[in-house]
Order: sequence, then C-alpha cells, then structure tokens
Amino acid sequence: MQTHIVIMAGGIGSRFWPMSTPEYPKQFIDVMGVGKSLIQLTVERFKDICPKENFWVVTSGKYVDIVKEQLPQIPEQHILAEPEARNTAPCIAYACWKIRKEFPQANIVVTPSDALVIDTTEFARCIAVALEKTADSHAIVTLGMKPTRPETGYGYIAAQGEADEKGICKVEAFKEKPDVETAKRYLAAGNYFWNAGIFVWNVETITNALRRYAPQIAGVMDELEPTLFTDREAEELKRLFPTCEKISIDYAVMEKADDIFVLPAEFGWSDLGSWGSLHTLLPQDENGNASVGTNVKLFDCRNCVVHVADERKVVLEGLDGYIVAEKNGQLLICRLSEEQHIKEFSAGK
Repeated sequence: MQTHIVIMAGGIGSRFWPMSTPEYPKQFIDVMGVGKSLIQLTVERFKDICPKENFWVVTSGKYVDIVKEQLPQIPEQHILAEPEARNTAPCIAYACWKIRKEFPQANIVVTPSDALVIDTTEFARCIAVALEKTADSHAIVTLGMKPTRPETGYGYIAAQGEADEKGICKVEAFKEKPDVETAKRYLAAGNYFWNAGIFVWNVETITNALRRYAPQIAGVMDELEPTLFTDREAEELKRLFPTCEKISIDYAVMEKADDIFVLPAEFGWSDLGSWGSLHTLLPQDENGNASVGTNVKLFDCRNCVVHVADERKVVLEGLDGYIVAEKNGQLLICRLSEEQHIKEFSAGK
C-alpha cells in the first residue's frame, strides 16, 4: 500500500497582514526567519514518510506558480488548482478522487500547509503509527495536540475511553472553538486535544465516508471523475467544482462518521494563526521581544513582535506589547491586544 501526502495550501492568511497578503499568503513566506517557507517546512517533515512523487498540493489557481517555484520536486500534475475556494471538504474530495483513480490502494495523510512543528522526529513517528492503523481498516485517525493552555483559537477533540497499545483512542466528539471558561474545563478534564487538522485514512475509507455523509460533494466528484488526468479536466473542474457545497471536512465527515480515532501527540505544534502565536514561538530577548529581520534594534521595548525581513535597518523605542511588520511598502504598527482587528484594518474599513 502506497502512502500519499495531500497538502492543503489555498488559504489567504489575512490575520498576518502585511506579511501575508491574498497575492502571497503566509504558507509561502519564511515566517520564522529560517530560510524556508511554511509549505517548504511542511514538505520537509514528510520527506521520510513517502517519496516526493507521492506528494499532492491543492491550492488556488493563482498560487500554482508559487508552488512550482517553491516545491520543484513535486510533480507538476500533482499541483491541483481549485477554481475557487469551497472550504476543506471539496478540496480533500478532489485530491482523493484523483489519487484513487491512479492508486486505488493508497493510504493518505492530509495536512495544512501553514502549521509549525518543532519536533519533526516525533511527528514522523506519530504519522507512521496513524498510517499503520488506517492501512487495513476503515478507521480515520486525526492527530490531537495535547493542550498546554486554555486556547480559544483552536477546535478540540474529545477522546473516549482508554488508548490502545499504540496510544490511539476513539473520538467521542469534535468541539468548536470554545470560550475561555470552556477551554479551562477542557484542559482540566485531560481528555481534550487541539484539532490540528491533520487526517489519516485510506482512499477507500474517505471516498465511502464522503458518499455517505456528503453525497452532494461525492456526486460532483463522480461527475468529474471520467475527465481526471485528461485534457478536459480543467474545463470540467471549472464548471463543476464551484457547485460543491462549501463545508469543512470536520462538519461534512468527522462529526458524523463512526470509526474516528485520535492519536494524542506532543511535537511542538502551532497552527501559526496570528501574530500572538508567532510571538510565542520565535526566540525572545530578555524583555520578551521577538524579531525577524537582519538589523532590528530595540530600545526600552518589551513584549513586541517585529517582522521586517525586507528592511535594512529598523530602530524602535519605548514600545510595549506591539506588532511591527513591514512587507512590500506596507507597514503595520498595532497593539498585540488588538490583533483580531487586523483584517478590518488592512481592508481600510
């Protein structure tokens, strides 16, 4: 049974403006200042799981050239361009129908392109355990991150009962992003995990699950199927894909299916969804400041995050708890406590 990796890379990362823009979103940016973009780091941590010929990237048509440039090792025909964004269920369905046509026995990992993993060795071990479980069963395995704080920005997975010898538990329920009090309860309960959006299944399992729980999307894919890998595919995709129901895989399948399991994991994961999360992950000086840039000078500043990779020299004085970010002539100076409004600020509302 062959393993395939599907990387979802269609997001626009609007909470990371001005570093991330709709033209060049965060998954293609060296967010951490390590010389590699988030999607390049994603591919790198899967490199020992399967050969590069078995990677697939689903992205927006307007990002195809960026993907080709950043991931030249991935076969061009494995870069799948969505005509428009329809959330994760249609995105995953399209990739899995394509894989099934060529590799009907495939075992598949689906992952976001813009998360960060610190311990890549432990990550690879967890993926291998999940793939072993799904290879010869109808199980769907999701990775659950052991929570380190009462986080309100993530969805949660509630595990049920005892783990098996591999550490895998049955899933009791998927929970939406909670308020602070609920998040504190989840943390105290001990059987709640952050939903990292990483799913493992074999191709037969996911196509059957979509037929059963999301028949509208499966119907669209069945209509598209005869044209896959032909010169008519792009035209038919453009016609059919926008008719898919706009729904996440969590709503479409995960919350309804029976054989859903969670593998609780600890490998230093973050979905890097905000400037605040980046601030906590970057190295900080003795005053709690984190910066990416070649020549950043901070005087009497504390608890700031500075991302100015393109600037030659940046000098800041007297700031406490601020985001300072510059990209392509666009500058943001904003209190970290107000970062939830960045989307509105950047739209000029």
